Amino acid sequence: MKIVRFAIERAIRYGVLEGDKVRVIAGRPYSQLREPQAKLRLGEGTYSLADVKLLAPCLPSKIVAVGLNYRKHAEERKLPIPDHPLIFLKPPSSVIGTEDNIIYPSVSKRVDYEGEMGVVVGKKAKAVKRVRAREYILGYTCVNDVSARQEMADDGGQVTRSKSYDTFAAIGPCIETEISPDDLRLETCLNGEVLQSSRTNDLIFPVDVLVEFVSSIMTLLPGDVISTGTPSGTGTPEGPGPMKPGDIVEVKIEGIGTLRNYVVEQGLR
Repeated sequence: MKIVRFAIERAIRYGVLEGDKVRVIAGRPYSQLREPQAKLRLGEGTYSLADVKLLAPCLPSKIVAVGLNYRKHAEERKLPIPDHPLIFLKPPSSVIGTEDNIIYPSVSKRVDYEGEMGVVVGKKAKAVKRVRAREYILGYTCVNDVSARQEMADDGGQVTRSKSYDTFAAIGPCIETEISPDDLRLETCLNGEVLQSSRTNDLIFPVDVLVEFVSSIMTLLPGDVISTGTPSGTGTPEGPGPMKPGDIVEVKIEGIGTLRNYVVEQGLR
């Protein structure tokens, strides 16, 4: 099931994407899917996908992002494999949806894409054991963890400024509730060229471990996102080029869909 959040006729609603149609959900999906085997209540109304504006499929209170979580990415950066997840936060003000613009800050010298799989929390989670982690997950989505690389270097490796600009957390196009996250193809394309290509079985810390680790530190709320890390192919001087205004960047994950965004200069919308 592909859950979307969309705007239509000056209203914002949740729905289920079925081909080129969107069926309205009665209420919000989180309260309806708290227990295993629960089913969504569908409301009245079906819209053509062409007639709606897809929004970020969730409204996280926080995005918990994981650094250096693909083995080949660690090798690419010539860094040791971490012995625990390396996490940081992105603010909710950085969230945009598919087909929205990524604003290239006027002060930034290099802005990189980072295609990632996002885990969307379905119900309040605190101190969850990994064997029960999937009970707390609504589903999975695509994330572009946009990063201003020069700011990261200037701040001595501290990532808050470099990761937190408005529009630097693209999420979408949907939340897929019926797939396993363990071995999915993930690709990031810049202007149609594939620059990242990996499978989620290369994750150092898989989804269950991340839910256990993060929830042992902070309470996860419905709609929060754990962005599971980016594979090789980004963020190195000798690697593929960074984004620039005018570019189209796409994050594609098998079974979920394509998150597409447009890079524009600051001051343009």
